[in-house]
Amino acid sequence: MSGPDIRFADLSRLVLPQSIVLVGASEKPGSIGQRTLENLMVHSGWQGRLSLVNPARQSIAGRPCAPSVRDLDQPHDVAILAVRAELVLDTLRQCGECGTRYAIVFSSGFGETGDAGRALEAEMRKIVADTGMRIYGPNSPGLTNVNGRLGMSFSPAFRTDQRPGPIGVASQGGGLGRSFIQAMDRGVGTGLWFSGGNEADLEVSDYIHYMADAPDIEVIVSVLEGVRDGPRFMAAALHAARRGKPIVALKVGKSDYGIKATQSHTAAISGSAEINSAVFKEVGVIEVDDVDQLIDTASMLVRGKPTGRERIAVYCFSGGTAALASDQIGLGGLVMSEFTPQTLQTLRTMLPDYAAIDNPVDVTAEVLVDPTLTYSALKATAEDPNTDLVVVPIPVEYGQTTTLLGESMARVQREVKTPIVPIWMSDRTGEGHRHMIEGGLMPMRSVRNAVKAMRRYIDYGNWRAAFDAAWNPLGRSRPAAATATLSEVDAKALLGRAGLPVPRGEVARTPDEAARAFEVLRCDGVVMKVISSTITHKTDVGGVQLGVRSPDAARAAHTRICEQVAQAHPEHANQGVLVEAMLPGRFVEVVVGIHRDPVFGHVCTFGLGGVSIELFKDVSRRLLPLTPQAARAMIAETRCSQLLNGYRGQEPYDVDALVEALVKMSDFVAGHADRIEELEINPLAVRPRGQGVMALDAVLSFDATEKKTW
Repeated sequence: MSGPDIRFADLSRLVLPQSIVLVGASEKPGSIGQRTLENLMVHSGWQGRLSLVNPARQSIAGRPCAPSVRDLDQPHDVAILAVRAELVLDTLRQCGECGTRYAIVFSSGFGETGDAGRALEAEMRKIVADTGMRIYGPNSPGLTNVNGRLGMSFSPAFRTDQRPGPIGVASQGGGLGRSFIQAMDRGVGTGLWFSGGNEADLEVSDYIHYMADAPDIEVIVSVLEGVRDGPRFMAAALHAARRGKPIVALKVGKSDYGIKATQSHTAAISGSAEINSAVFKEVGVIEVDDVDQLIDTASMLVRGKPTGRERIAVYCFSGGTAALASDQIGLGGLVMSEFTPQTLQTLRTMLPDYAAIDNPVDVTAEVLVDPTLTYSALKATAEDPNTDLVVVPIPVEYGQTTTLLGESMARVQREVKTPIVPIWMSDRTGEGHRHMIEGGLMPMRSVRNAVKAMRRYIDYGNWRAAFDAAWNPLGRSRPAAATATLSEVDAKALLGRAGLPVPRGEVARTPDEAARAFEVLRCDGVVMKVISSTITHKTDVGGVQLGVRSPDAARAAHTRICEQVAQAHPEHANQGVLVEAMLPGRFVEVVVGIHRDPVFGHVCTFGLGGVSIELFKDVSRRLLPLTPQAARAMIAETRCSQLLNGYRGQEPYDVDALVEALVKMSDFVAGHADRIEELEINPLAVRPRGQGVMALDAVLSFDATEKKTW
């Protein structure tokens, strides 16, 4: 299944250019131009060609300075703009006309300020279209290539924040990205940091796509305030998934307060938190809730490739701490390993009788008496064939004991493949903490966050195992200029032609036609509903009558429905009443809704029907198109799946038919994706196993300007 054709630029010469021109270079201490120049000349190891532009100076820092970009002899790969906002557009035009490939714009005062600023960003995009030069920013702190020893940034922190590593970061704001990078003090090395600011042109998706192919990046981290182009983001994320590069993301702007803050910060479009989370999950993006979780989860993924079947051992010198870690592992839904008899025997011969050896391992204070136990017992635990992760919670800085533990962990990790996960719980660090960092162990700070990181690590392994590399989402189509809604009769007719079961029904325009319809249907009872393309909640206006069981009752019900609807909606044009055979026997009501999200395109929502979906919010979501596997997983994610599968010994319902119905709805919408705004079946009756499903009500909204036939 193919999605929209999306192309990404090669950013190699942006990430590691051969030539740079700094526009706005300065020697004024503390200025943006001075700090940027110092980062390039003093704190970087870059050896390319550097040119300087400042109309007020002939030379800066012993280098010649040109009055404008037009006065330079050769084009440059990257232009860095450290100039006032009012000079940005003219400078960008000069750069584009002179053959510059990329421009990094530090200046603020654009889209984050309102409509006037957004108009300036539109001018930037026009420059891109006219010249082919790509723009990074504005309102950006720059680009930092730590692995390449190049800081195209004005940050005074660049000189110290230079621990290389396999993690790449793509953020919109600067502060949270820098916060992640400074996790280097825990041993977490960041090799590349894109901080794109307002993203007038290039955006997070472009940076993710680049890092998916970058040989020095293994794990991608993203801090997002909003997703501007949903299909582009999904294409980049799926590209990373196909390259085996996990993405860990922190999305801010979930509450009303957060949304307001992101709009004033980078003018981001935050979107619906529920839809964002559903999309992230489907394209393999691991979503976290805070920077600590971002750091812990990314560091876990650097340590190994999860399978989704990991079992955990706990190793500790404190019994209470071992119990706390075990408790949190259980509460987190993770599984502790069962040691083999050989492992138990090895530990039994090493440790005193009062030590705990059957996972969790508590070596007790014996390590103070016999320091060799720290290494040998830990190695025996890590070599257990049933153990995939070893958690080592450390409650206190304990001098020589924790120093030896840090050394032992680093040594054991060099000798075994099983990842060792240290948790340094004390606010006081020491030699042991340093040995862990130098050994590449990246200690976490709390048991609870470590368990969350392992949970996400294992869940990602499960996602990888089920990932269909051939699947692509439909993506976003153009929004409708004007919408209209089909009546229930017309909507059900379309669904019936698409292969979805709908009740037998007749349209009655008069009370006598209603009586005849009852006789034609030949059933024990009928349901009668007003036909309207404008009244959505028919029950609220007296437009529905249930359990009508005779021709005379049908005649009376028709009259009553028309009178009540006319009273509630005097403007309603009488289109008649739908008379349908009532569904006999037991069934569960579910709701299936598909709507066009403005950022990501068509999304399917599934949950328990009626008012339950609003009351309990027990729903799952998927992008279209649905595969049978995705539809089945979607059902299984909800708590109502227990009811469908036969709760407490009850007869199960027809989940196979429900899966088939979901896929048929998806196929129908996909076939008319440029026209359908929303399709909802509420309720969809799921009957006992083998008896199928039935669409009892349906609403379909569509683009009224589209002239294609159904």
